[in-house]
Amino acid sequence: MKKLSARRRHPLAALVVLLFALAATGGLYAAFAPAEKAQADSSQSLAIEEGKKLYSVGCATCHGASGQGTSTGPSLVGVGSAAVDFQVGTGRMPAQQPGAQIPRKKAIYNQTQIDQLAAYIASLGPGPSIPTKQQYSPDGADIANGGQLFRTNCAQCHNASGKGGALSNGKFAPTLNGIPPKYIYEAMLTGPQNMPSFPDSTMPEKDKKDIVAYLGKVDSSSSPSEGGLELGGLGPVSEGLFGWIFGLGAMIAVAVWVAARTTKARKS
Repeated sequence: MKKLSARRRHPLAALVVLLFALAATGGLYAAFAPAEKAQADSSQSLAIEEGKKLYSVGCATCHGASGQGTSTGPSLVGVGSAAVDFQVGTGRMPAQQPGAQIPRKKAIYNQTQIDQLAAYIASLGPGPSIPTKQQYSPDGADIANGGQLFRTNCAQCHNASGKGGALSNGKFAPTLNGIPPKYIYEAMLTGPQNMPSFPDSTMPEKDKKDIVAYLGKVDSSSSPSEGGLELGGLGPVSEGLFGWIFGLGAMIAVAVWVAARTTKARKS
């Protein structure tokens, strides 16, 4: 009798093995990749939920229960997380009282709470996102180009050295000295209050980076004052007024002194 060399396999055995292999591969994928995504989604959902609670307490009175806006506060739908990070991070929001312009003050929320508020507002509609550190870092920026762009687009209100200035109807352009680079970038991106916005379609990301680098340079202690005594860097109007008042006053004082001395000399 002939020995059987091997047991014959069932025709569907190969198919069963293939299905088991696919199932095992899918199980591994489900165990790792989707778990990370699910964890990120869960963390984002938690941030939105916490942000909604903070919003209901500190913001809903003026901006509406769902961010739709009211007669005392604009709609927040579509403003994006960058606007929230700027307004709340600089203490402008929540506002103490309505006015021509909301000034900067100490922030009442910490950064974690600000991120939660930003996540909730971002969930209401698409808008500019909070910039990354690489976007506003001065590394690799063209400071000369930033200075030219700033003088062309910003100096009319903020002064050529970023000292700020007065506007009409009680409004003003705040000083940019001592402002963190992230907030300067976010202000250009979102256009808070009286300032126009400069999205990437209007001003490319690199140009905004150059402006931030320029302001960091002129705000540093190593920046020279080419004009000597700068009187706070308030510009030619204030400097000219200073020269006119004190210069003319000094000339009048000298003229009076000379006349008085001449009169005494004649009497003697």
